[in-house]
Amino acid sequence: MAPDTLARTAPNVYDAEPIPEAARAEIDRLLASGDLFRYTAPEGAPVARLEQEFADLLGVRYALAVSSCSAALFLALKALDLPAGARVLIPAFTFAAVPSAVLHANCVPVLCEVGADLRIDIRDFAARLDDGIAAVLISHMRGHTSDMDRIMALCEARGIPVIEDAAHSLGTLWNGRNIGTIGKVGCFSFQSYKLVNAGEGGILVTDDPEIAARSVIMSGAYEHNWKKHAGLQNSYMHWQNRLPLYNMRMQNLSAAVIRPQLPLVGGRVAAGRANHDHVAERLNRSDWIEVPPALPQEERAPDSLQFRLLGTWSDAEARAFQDAAKVRGVAVQIFGLSEDNARAFWNWKFLGDLPDLPMTRAMLMRTCDLRLPARLTRPDLDFIADAILAAVGAVKAARTDAA
Repeated sequence: MAPDTLARTAPNVYDAEPIPEAARAEIDRLLASGDLFRYTAPEGAPVARLEQEFADLLGVRYALAVSSCSAALFLALKALDLPAGARVLIPAFTFAAVPSAVLHANCVPVLCEVGADLRIDIRDFAARLDDGIAAVLISHMRGHTSDMDRIMALCEARGIPVIEDAAHSLGTLWNGRNIGTIGKVGCFSFQSYKLVNAGEGGILVTDDPEIAARSVIMSGAYEHNWKKHAGLQNSYMHWQNRLPLYNMRMQNLSAAVIRPQLPLVGGRVAAGRANHDHVAERLNRSDWIEVPPALPQEERAPDSLQFRLLGTWSDAEARAFQDAAKVRGVAVQIFGLSEDNARAFWNWKFLGDLPDLPMTRAMLMRTCDLRLPARLTRPDLDFIADAILAAVGAVKAARTDAA
């Protein structure tokens, strides 16, 4: 089949997960009533119900729904009561919103190396985890879990709190425990390309009552609206008017979209893992490609796939591979070769002088990113694998011919 014909029949990987029909009645009710503000109702508002249902899903004591995962990260940092200028250790492979949240919290991001397996390099992490680090913010980027056993042991030995950016990791387990519940605070995303789709939105989870209370107040529970959050009434009363209000609340319409999707998480996780593993098995047959395997402690919940270009690849060849895959109907993005990519740390110019991170740079320059929604069918998956393998073959054949 010719490449142009392939492109016309390529599967659509860009559409987000559909909103269940079960959401329609509640959305229509909210639109008819105009009851979109989470604190209008005395109790039982959609946002409040979402918080309880999400806490139950993850097995945590407290959940706070907010406007985005970035907002959740910011509130988590503020709830830790870090001093101005506190240094926060983060991985150099993450989305630009993560160092941005650190800056927004009036703290200083400190970047550590990420290895070829897309996970934090523990040796570099340990070397940077000195007495000047006030907190650690772990991004489980693209759902790849770093060694949380070693990270938590290192941090606990120094009394350093850990925040988990679990935007890509809803449903991922580490030694049977939900990612996002291992550190002091976990933050999740409901942006359209995540496992649960609300367009935008986020949620913060914790078992720490004071962090929960402080986060609720700062999220925008002004005057006595904190009374509409269960428990912690003495803590809420203590913090009222003592903390600034950042107004990062979620509104009821978003919660109405999210709630019917929570019972679907398990099925989406299983489908996403099966899809990922099927394509990974096919790609790993190539001498030129490697999909990083899961760690033994990790049970993944992927909705995308990343793979490395193995062996010797010039930048020109890597770009030619992207082009060849695109012609065949599959858009593959190489993190470091995509112009202004928000996941390439050297594009975070808002941080000022950036460190030299050769390990992370090398990984980004040869790591490919591919969206792989749970809704794809087996023929869709085989189409994608065929296109990638054919693109690699075309580029390497051209090198042979040139030689």
